[in-house]
Amino acid sequence: MIKPLFLKEKHVGWRAALGIGCCLLLLFYVRDHPALEAPRQFAVDTAAVIYRVAAAPKSAFIGLGDFFQTHSALRADKARLEQENLVLKGQTQKLAAVLAENGRYRALLRSAETLEREVMVAEIIAMTAAPSRHELVIDKGSADAVYVGQPLLGADGLMGQVIRVGQYSSQALLITDATHAVPVQVLRSGGRGLAEGTGALNRLVVRHIAATTDIKEGDTLVTSGLGGLFPAGYPVATITTIIKQPGSSFSQVIAVPTASLDRGRHVMLAIDLMPAGSQ
Repeated sequence: MIKPLFLKEKHVGWRAALGIGCCLLLLFYVRDHPALEAPRQFAVDTAAVIYRVAAAPKSAFIGLGDFFQTHSALRADKARLEQENLVLKGQTQKLAAVLAENGRYRALLRSAETLEREVMVAEIIAMTAAPSRHELVIDKGSADAVYVGQPLLGADGLMGQVIRVGQYSSQALLITDATHAVPVQVLRSGGRGLAEGTGALNRLVVRHIAATTDIKEGDTLVTSGLGGLFPAGYPVATITTIIKQPGSSFSQVIAVPTASLDRGRHVMLAIDLMPAGSQ
C-alpha cells in the first residue's frame, strides 16, 4: 500500500518544501527546453516567496528585539539627560545669584569711594522675622568700633542706624520700621520734613512738609543733618505721591526708599561719625 505523501504528518511543511525543491531541480535540469521556460520561472518565483515567508518570523523577532533594546536605551538616555539638565539649571541659578550679589557688592564699593568719609563694610547675618519690625543683624560689633546710632548705608542711600551693639555683632533698625524717623530735605529746593517708616519696605511717609514748599513727584530726599545723628546729604527716598488738601497747612507726601532694603548681603558703616563721648 502506498502511503500518502502529505497526509497528517508532523513535518508536512518540510516535505512540501522538499517536493518543491525536487521540482526545481528537475526544471533546472531541463531548463534548455523552450516549452518548460514559463513553468520553470514560475517555480523559481514561488520558491522565493516561500523562503521569504519562512524567514519572516525570525526577522520579525530580531527586529522586535532590536526595537525594545533601542527603546530601553532611549529611555535611559532621556532619564540621564533630564537629571543632567536639572543639575545644570541649579548650577546656573546659583551662578546667577552669585553674579548678582557680586554686582551689588561692587556697587557698594563704588558708592564707598564716592563718600567723603571712611566706611567699613559689614555682612548681614540675620533679619527679624516679624513683619512689623524691620531689623537686621550685622557681623561687626564693639570689637570693630561699632557704636549705637551709627548710620547704616547701602549703595544707593541710607538704610538705617545701629541700635544695639555686641562684641562681635550688632543690630540695626531700618528706616522703614514704624518706629524710625529721619530728618530730610528736598535736594532740589531745600524744603525740610521728617521721613517716617510705615512698616512696609517700599514706603515712607514724609511729614511736616508745608503746603507752600516747592516739591514735586520724582524729587530726591536727602538727610538734612538736623539733630546731629545722620550726616547731611545722604540719599533717603524718592517722592512718589503728593496730596495737597484744601485748608491744610501741610502736604501729604509718600516716598520710596532709594536703598535696596530687601536685597544684598553687605552694608556700610560710616566709622568716623561717632559723636564725642559715645564710647
